[in-house]
Amino acid sequence: MVEFGDQASKKKTKWNVQKRLEFIEFRLFWTARLNRKDLVDTFGISPQQASADISTYEQIAPRNLSYDAGQKSYFRSGEFVPALLGASTQRYLLQLVAIESGWMEYDETWFEERQAIEVTTLTKKRVDTNVLMNVLDAIRNERQLDMGYRSMTGSTASTRLVEPHALSYNSGRWYVRAWSSEHNDFRDYNLNRIHEATLGQPATIDRSLDFQWHHSIDLEIVPNPNLPEEKQAAVEYEYEMTDKCLKVNCRLSVSFYLMSEHNLDVADGVLPPVKQQIVLRNADEVVQAREVARKLSKDALKRYADAAET
Repeated sequence: MVEFGDQASKKKTKWNVQKRLEFIEFRLFWTARLNRKDLVDTFGISPQQASADISTYEQIAPRNLSYDAGQKSYFRSGEFVPALLGASTQRYLLQLVAIESGWMEYDETWFEERQAIEVTTLTKKRVDTNVLMNVLDAIRNERQLDMGYRSMTGSTASTRLVEPHALSYNSGRWYVRAWSSEHNDFRDYNLNRIHEATLGQPATIDRSLDFQWHHSIDLEIVPNPNLPEEKQAAVEYEYEMTDKCLKVNCRLSVSFYLMSEHNLDVADGVLPPVKQQIVLRNADEVVQAREVARKLSKDALKRYADAAET
Protein backbone atom coordinates (compact mmCIF):
# COMPACT_ATOMS: atom_id res chain seq x y z
CA MET A 1 0.00 0.00 0.00
CA VAL A 2 1.34 3.45 -0.92
CA GLU A 3 1.18 5.97 1.92
CA PHE A 4 -0.05 9.50 1.37
CA GLY A 5 3.45 10.88 1.94
CA ASP A 6 4.81 8.61 -0.77
CA GLN A 7 2.16 9.81 -3.20
CA ALA A 8 3.03 13.43 -2.49
CA SER A 9 6.73 12.70 -2.92
CA LYS A 10 6.15 10.96 -6.26
CA LYS A 11 3.96 13.82 -7.45
CA LYS A 12 6.65 16.36 -6.51
CA THR A 13 9.35 14.30 -8.22
CA LYS A 14 7.26 14.08 -11.39
CA TRP A 15 6.65 17.85 -11.29
CA ASN A 16 10.38 18.55 -10.83
CA VAL A 17 11.29 16.35 -13.79
CA GLN A 18 8.65 18.07 -15.94
CA LYS A 19 10.07 21.50 -15.06
CA ARG A 20 13.59 20.38 -16.02
CA LEU A 21 12.35 19.03 -19.35
CA GLU A 22 10.61 22.34 -20.02
CA PHE A 23 13.84 24.15 -19.14
CA ILE A 24 15.72 22.05 -21.71
CA GLU A 25 13.24 23.02 -24.38
CA PHE A 26 13.21 26.67 -23.32
CA ARG A 27 16.99 26.97 -23.57
CA LEU A 28 17.17 25.14 -26.88
CA PHE A 29 14.42 27.28 -28.38
CA TRP A 30 15.54 30.70 -27.19
CA THR A 31 19.34 30.38 -26.91
CA ALA A 32 19.92 27.52 -29.38
CA ARG A 33 22.21 25.53 -27.08
CA LEU A 34 22.27 23.58 -23.82
CA ASN A 35 24.70 21.51 -21.77
CA ARG A 36 24.56 19.49 -18.58
CA LYS A 37 26.01 22.35 -16.54
CA ASP A 38 22.98 24.50 -17.35
CA LEU A 39 20.73 21.98 -15.62
CA VAL A 40 23.16 21.42 -12.75
CA ASP A 41 23.51 25.13 -12.00
CA THR A 42 19.81 25.95 -12.37
CA PHE A 43 18.27 23.04 -10.47
CA GLY A 44 21.12 21.89 -8.21
CA ILE A 45 21.04 18.32 -9.52
CA SER A 46 23.92 15.96 -10.23
CA PRO A 47 25.57 15.73 -13.67
CA GLN A 48 24.24 12.17 -13.92
CA GLN A 49 20.67 13.36 -13.35
CA ALA A 50 21.20 16.12 -15.91
CA SER A 51 22.30 13.53 -18.48
CA ALA A 52 19.24 11.43 -17.67
CA ASP A 53 16.93 14.43 -18.16
CA ILE A 54 18.47 15.29 -21.53
CA SER A 55 18.13 11.66 -22.57
CA THR A 56 14.45 11.74 -21.56
CA TYR A 57 13.92 14.88 -23.62
CA GLU A 58 15.63 13.22 -26.61
CA GLN A 59 13.07 10.42 -26.38
CA ILE A 60 10.24 12.97 -26.43
CA ALA A 61 11.59 15.14 -29.27
CA PRO A 62 14.54 13.35 -30.95
CA ARG A 63 14.66 15.78 -33.90
CA ASN A 64 14.89 18.90 -31.76
CA LEU A 65 18.56 18.70 -30.79
CA SER A 66 21.94 17.45 -31.88
CA TYR A 67 25.13 16.93 -29.87
CA ASP A 68 28.47 18.57 -30.61
CA ALA A 69 31.20 16.56 -28.91
CA GLY A 70 33.80 19.29 -29.43
CA GLN A 71 31.74 21.89 -27.55
CA LYS A 72 30.16 19.31 -25.22
CA SER A 73 26.80 20.93 -25.83
CA TYR A 74 23.45 20.19 -27.45
CA PHE A 75 22.24 22.54 -30.17
CA ARG A 76 18.82 23.35 -31.57
CA SER A 77 18.28 21.54 -34.84
CA GLY A 78 16.83 23.00 -38.00
CA GLU A 79 13.82 20.72 -37.53
CA PHE A 80 13.05 22.01 -34.04
CA VAL A 81 9.35 21.96 -33.12
CA PRO A 82 8.35 22.78 -29.50
CA ALA A 83 6.95 19.70 -27.80
CA LEU A 84 6.32 20.97 -24.26
CA LEU A 85 6.06 24.75 -24.15
CA GLY A 86 4.78 25.86 -27.51
CA ALA A 87 6.58 28.86 -28.96
CA SER A 88 6.01 30.70 -25.60
CA THR A 89 6.64 34.07 -27.23
CA GLN A 90 4.54 36.07 -24.80
CA ARG A 91 6.07 34.33 -21.80
CA TYR A 92 9.55 35.24 -22.99
CA LEU A 93 8.75 38.89 -23.72
CA LEU A 94 6.70 39.43 -20.56
CA GLN A 95 9.54 38.06 -18.45
CA LEU A 96 11.91 40.55 -20.08
CA VAL A 97 9.53 43.36 -19.14
CA ALA A 98 9.12 41.95 -15.61
CA ILE A 99 12.89 41.91 -15.05
CA GLU A 100 13.41 45.42 -16.41
CA SER A 101 10.47 46.73 -14.36
CA GLY A 102 11.73 45.13 -11.16
CA TRP A 103 8.83 42.71 -10.80
CA MET A 104 11.07 39.64 -11.15
CA GLU A 105 14.70 38.87 -10.39
CA TYR A 106 16.88 37.70 -13.26
CA ASP A 107 17.64 34.49 -11.32
CA GLU A 108 13.93 33.65 -11.25
CA THR A 109 13.91 33.11 -15.00
CA TRP A 110 15.51 30.55 -17.29
CA PHE A 111 17.41 33.10 -19.36
CA GLU A 112 21.05 32.34 -20.10
CA GLU A 113 22.11 35.97 -20.50
CA ARG A 114 20.58 39.40 -20.12
CA GLN A 115 18.99 40.91 -23.20
CA ALA A 116 19.35 44.56 -24.19
CA ILE A 117 15.92 45.98 -23.49
CA GLU A 118 14.38 49.33 -22.62
CA VAL A 119 10.91 49.53 -21.10
CA THR A 120 9.31 52.96 -21.39
CA THR A 121 6.17 53.43 -19.35
CA LEU A 122 4.76 55.57 -16.58
CA THR A 123 5.36 53.97 -13.22
CA LYS A 124 2.48 53.62 -10.80
CA LYS A 125 2.34 52.95 -7.11
CA ARG A 126 2.44 49.24 -6.42
CA VAL A 127 -0.63 47.64 -4.92
CA ASP A 128 -0.28 47.40 -1.15
CA THR A 129 0.36 43.80 -0.09
CA ASN A 130 -2.08 43.84 2.82
CA VAL A 131 -4.74 45.48 0.68
CA LEU A 132 -4.49 42.76 -1.96
CA MET A 133 -4.46 40.02 0.68
CA ASN A 134 -7.68 41.31 2.25
CA VAL A 135 -9.33 41.88 -1.14
CA LEU A 136 -8.59 38.27 -2.11
CA ASP A 137 -9.82 37.00 1.26
CA ALA A 138 -13.04 38.96 0.83
CA ILE A 139 -13.59 37.51 -2.64
CA ARG A 140 -12.76 33.97 -1.58
CA ASN A 141 -14.78 33.96 1.64
CA GLU A 142 -17.64 36.21 0.45
CA ARG A 143 -17.04 38.93 3.00
CA GLN A 144 -17.60 42.66 3.08
CA LEU A 145 -14.62 45.00 2.89
CA ASP A 146 -14.16 48.35 4.61
CA MET A 147 -11.68 50.23 2.45
CA GLY A 148 -10.07 53.61 2.25
CA TYR A 149 -10.28 54.79 -1.35
CA ARG A 150 -9.03 57.82 -3.28
CA SER A 151 -11.60 58.36 -6.02
CA MET A 152 -11.35 60.40 -9.22
CA THR A 153 -15.11 60.36 -9.81
CA GLY A 154 -18.33 59.91 -7.93
CA SER A 155 -18.45 60.09 -4.15
CA THR A 156 -15.95 62.12 -2.13
CA ALA A 157 -16.28 59.73 0.82
CA SER A 158 -12.87 58.56 2.01
CA THR A 159 -14.10 55.14 3.15
CA ARG A 160 -16.30 52.64 1.34
CA LEU A 161 -18.16 49.50 2.34
CA VAL A 162 -18.05 47.08 -0.59
CA GLU A 163 -18.49 43.41 -1.37
CA PRO A 164 -15.80 42.29 -3.86
CA HIS A 165 -16.29 39.31 -6.12
CA ALA A 166 -13.70 39.50 -8.94
CA LEU A 167 -10.55 41.14 -10.32
CA SER A 168 -9.92 42.57 -13.77
CA TYR A 169 -6.89 44.01 -15.55
CA ASN A 170 -6.53 46.57 -18.31
CA SER A 171 -3.80 48.91 -19.54
CA GLY A 172 -1.50 48.40 -16.59
CA ARG A 173 -4.23 48.78 -13.97
CA TRP A 174 -5.85 46.19 -11.72
CA TYR A 175 -9.45 46.63 -10.63
CA VAL A 176 -11.63 44.89 -8.06
CA ARG A 177 -15.24 44.37 -9.08
CA ALA A 178 -17.51 44.93 -6.10
CA TRP A 179 -20.98 45.86 -4.94
CA SER A 180 -21.04 49.33 -3.40
CA SER A 181 -23.26 49.82 -0.35
CA GLU A 182 -23.19 53.59 -0.95
CA HIS A 183 -24.59 53.34 -4.48
CA ASN A 184 -26.34 49.95 -4.29
CA ASP A 185 -24.61 49.14 -7.55
CA PHE A 186 -21.71 47.07 -8.85
CA ARG A 187 -18.59 49.11 -9.61
CA ASP A 188 -14.88 48.86 -10.37
CA TYR A 189 -12.26 50.09 -7.92
CA ASN A 190 -8.65 50.72 -8.89
CA LEU A 191 -6.45 48.61 -6.61
CA ASN A 192 -3.73 51.27 -6.68
CA ARG A 193 -6.11 53.79 -5.08
CA ILE A 194 -7.08 51.59 -2.14
CA HIS A 195 -4.87 52.66 0.77
CA GLU A 196 -6.36 50.40 3.42
CA ALA A 197 -8.76 47.46 3.54
CA THR A 198 -10.27 45.53 6.44
CA LEU A 199 -12.44 42.43 6.30
CA GLY A 200 -15.98 42.97 7.53
CA GLN A 201 -19.20 41.00 7.95
CA PRO A 202 -20.39 38.20 5.63
CA ALA A 203 -21.52 39.52 2.24
CA THR A 204 -25.22 40.22 1.86
CA ILE A 205 -25.60 40.66 -1.91
CA ASP A 206 -26.01 37.92 -4.49
CA ARG A 207 -23.03 38.18 -6.86
CA SER A 208 -25.05 36.79 -9.73
CA LEU A 209 -26.95 40.10 -9.86
CA ASP A 210 -23.90 41.76 -11.43
CA PHE A 211 -25.23 41.29 -14.95
CA GLN A 212 -22.54 43.44 -16.55
CA TRP A 213 -19.92 41.05 -15.17
CA HIS A 214 -21.74 37.81 -15.90
CA HIS A 215 -22.73 38.69 -19.48
CA SER A 216 -20.32 39.11 -22.37
CA ILE A 217 -20.46 40.45 -25.90
CA ASP A 218 -18.35 40.23 -29.06
CA LEU A 219 -16.55 43.46 -29.92
CA GLU A 220 -16.26 43.57 -33.70
CA ILE A 221 -13.03 45.45 -34.33
CA VAL A 222 -12.09 46.41 -37.89
CA PRO A 223 -9.43 48.60 -39.58
CA ASN A 224 -10.41 52.23 -39.84
CA PRO A 225 -12.09 52.41 -43.27
CA ASN A 226 -10.61 55.90 -43.75
CA LEU A 227 -7.10 54.43 -43.91
CA PRO A 228 -5.58 53.62 -47.32
CA GLU A 229 -6.05 49.99 -48.35
CA GLU A 230 -2.41 49.05 -47.78
CA LYS A 231 -2.52 50.44 -44.24
CA GLN A 232 -5.78 48.65 -43.54
CA ALA A 233 -4.03 45.45 -44.64
CA ALA A 234 -1.18 46.16 -42.21
CA VAL A 235 -3.66 46.62 -39.35
CA GLU A 236 -5.46 43.42 -40.32
CA TYR A 237 -2.15 41.52 -40.24
CA GLU A 238 -1.07 43.00 -36.90
CA TYR A 239 -4.27 41.98 -35.12
CA GLU A 240 -4.64 38.64 -36.97
CA MET A 241 -8.09 39.60 -38.24
CA THR A 242 -10.27 37.25 -40.22
CA ASP A 243 -12.10 38.85 -43.14
CA LYS A 244 -10.91 42.24 -41.87
CA CYS A 245 -12.54 41.73 -38.48
CA LEU A 246 -11.29 40.81 -35.02
CA LYS A 247 -14.00 39.53 -32.68
CA VAL A 248 -13.06 39.96 -29.02
CA ASN A 249 -15.41 38.40 -26.53
CA CYS A 250 -15.36 40.25 -23.24
CA ARG A 251 -17.52 40.91 -20.24
CA LEU A 252 -19.80 43.92 -20.56
CA SER A 253 -18.26 45.47 -17.46
CA VAL A 254 -14.74 45.51 -18.94
CA SER A 255 -15.73 46.45 -22.49
CA PHE A 256 -15.58 50.10 -21.42
CA TYR A 257 -11.88 49.84 -20.59
CA LEU A 258 -10.96 48.06 -23.80
CA MET A 259 -12.86 50.65 -25.83
CA SER A 260 -11.21 53.52 -23.96
CA GLU A 261 -7.71 52.05 -24.27
CA HIS A 262 -7.90 51.85 -28.07
CA ASN A 263 -10.05 54.95 -28.74
CA LEU A 264 -12.91 52.71 -29.82
CA ASP A 265 -15.30 55.03 -27.99
CA VAL A 266 -14.22 58.07 -30.03
CA ALA A 267 -16.68 59.23 -32.68
CA ASP A 268 -15.73 58.88 -36.33
CA GLY A 269 -13.73 61.82 -37.65
CA VAL A 270 -12.63 63.22 -34.28
CA LEU A 271 -9.14 61.73 -34.60
CA PRO A 272 -7.00 61.36 -37.73
CA PRO A 273 -7.22 57.77 -39.06
CA VAL A 274 -3.55 57.18 -38.25
CA LYS A 275 -4.35 57.92 -34.58
CA GLN A 276 -7.41 55.67 -34.67
CA GLN A 277 -6.27 52.73 -36.74
CA ILE A 278 -9.02 50.41 -35.50
CA VAL A 279 -12.72 51.12 -34.96
CA LEU A 280 -15.57 49.28 -33.31
CA ARG A 281 -18.09 48.21 -35.90
CA ASN A 282 -20.82 47.42 -33.38
CA ALA A 283 -20.16 50.23 -30.90
CA ASP A 284 -23.86 51.13 -30.51
CA GLU A 285 -24.75 47.51 -29.77
CA VAL A 286 -22.03 47.23 -27.10
CA VAL A 287 -22.98 50.47 -25.36
CA GLN A 288 -26.67 49.56 -25.41
CA ALA A 289 -26.01 46.06 -24.03
CA ARG A 290 -23.93 47.53 -21.22
CA GLU A 291 -26.61 50.05 -20.32
CA VAL A 292 -29.37 47.42 -20.36
CA ALA A 293 -27.35 45.06 -18.16
CA ARG A 294 -26.62 47.81 -15.66
CA LYS A 295 -30.28 48.82 -15.47
CA LEU A 296 -31.30 45.20 -14.94
CA SER A 297 -28.75 44.93 -12.12
CA LYS A 298 -29.91 48.14 -10.45
CA ASP A 299 -33.56 47.05 -10.68
CA ALA A 300 -32.73 43.62 -9.25
CA LEU A 301 -30.67 45.16 -6.45
CA LYS A 302 -33.53 47.50 -5.56
CA ARG A 303 -35.96 44.59 -5.35
CA TYR A 304 -33.37 42.72 -3.29
CA ALA A 305 -33.08 45.66 -0.87
CA ASP A 306 -36.87 46.14 -0.66
CA ALA A 307 -37.34 42.46 0.14
CA ALA A 308 -34.71 42.63 2.87
CA GLU A 309 -36.56 45.49 4.59
CA THR A 310 -39.88 43.65 4.70
